[in-house]
Amino acid sequence: MRFGKIILAAFVLLLNLGTCASVASTSDKPVMVYYMPWYAAKPFSGEWGRHWTMDHFNPDKVNASGEREIASWYYPLIGPYDSADPAVLEYHVLLMKLAGIDGVIVDWYGSADYFDYAALNRNAAKLFDYTRKAGLKFAICYEDQTIQRLIEGKRLTAADAIHHAQQEMLYLQANFFRDASYFRLNGKPLLENFGPQYFLASTNWDEIFSVLDASNRPAFFTEDNRLAAGLGAFDWPPMWLSQQPGTGGVLSEASLKNYLTEFEKKSASWPAFISSAFPRFHDIYQRAGVRNYWGYLGDRNGETLRDNLNRALTNNSALVQIVTWNDFGEGTTIEPTAEYGFRDLYLIQDLCRQKLDAKRSLFTNDLASVFQFYSLRHNSATNAALAIALDQIFTNIVSGREESALKQLGKIEAQLP
Repeated sequence: MRFGKIILAAFVLLLNLGTCASVASTSDKPVMVYYMPWYAAKPFSGEWGRHWTMDHFNPDKVNASGEREIASWYYPLIGPYDSADPAVLEYHVLLMKLAGIDGVIVDWYGSADYFDYAALNRNAAKLFDYTRKAGLKFAICYEDQTIQRLIEGKRLTAADAIHHAQQEMLYLQANFFRDASYFRLNGKPLLENFGPQYFLASTNWDEIFSVLDASNRPAFFTEDNRLAAGLGAFDWPPMWLSQQPGTGGVLSEASLKNYLTEFEKKSASWPAFISSAFPRFHDIYQRAGVRNYWGYLGDRNGETLRDNLNRALTNNSALVQIVTWNDFGEGTTIEPTAEYGFRDLYLIQDLCRQKLDAKRSLFTNDLASVFQFYSLRHNSATNAALAIALDQIFTNIVSGREESALKQLGKIEAQLP
């Protein structure tokens, strides 16, 4: 019953939003989505990871609606999950494929065996196994804040920082950059940096990249401002503006538009820039006791996402980055939730999917069917015939044969108790 209400609500919201599919015909630029691989769930891995708990919430507590207590204002439609769970990864890439998203940009903390970095790296590699199957691209956003943490943990000295980063680049080259599915811009592998936060000088990055093959010197983008070592920068929800006096932690629509305008003005002199689109920002940090302030950018019934996605699709950016697929802690998620259902994906589908084939019909119910597919996949662990049938349905969906896949799915459901 709860799921049915969510689907109905999502369709109502979609009607209220109207359609902007005509925008898609003006742009064939790639649309990538920013992805967090950092969740651990007790039912799958035996423990609840910090990104569900923030050392404050207890997912073992279940409310009257059957929802676990997690570190988020929003609740994933499939419940709090594990980023290493194959069924979850399959569910995610199917939704992306049907929404018209071209690939993922994964938040990457390096390959070192420190904190949860190695686990996150393994999760990213598992995700890429599924993006390849779905015909999606993938790329990396490197978090150089890890350098300072490694130094503080006495796992690294400041004198060895450049060498360590060079080794991380060589790891990326060997394991990801050379992959045929890795996203390239003008022939160069895309590499973002969330910052920089440690290597602040452009000369640092020139030295870091010097160990790479010439063909793998990345198309490098930093946050907000370009370094000389890079092609340009990407924008991000400017929540620092919401901390100015008199704002009360709320980022106004006017402040957001001004930020985006100023970003585009300065980017006019760069070789390229990446334009981000986001649905909202509503972090849980204050409530979790992580910090004493909060940031808020309103959803506006979907208008926030529609406005800045329209902008990103029609400006001069090299690609569109949707922020984010699943950062539940900051509330920017477009992944289906109990609160919004599939609404954000419907909107993205409207704007992006027709660029693939203007004559192709839009099956909005495909998205809800992926939820049904996910539920069946959990039942297939002890049912070999069901697993084989679901594999075929997956192949049909990613190959564009949605109608056939939906018929197969309907037959399976009709045969089950």
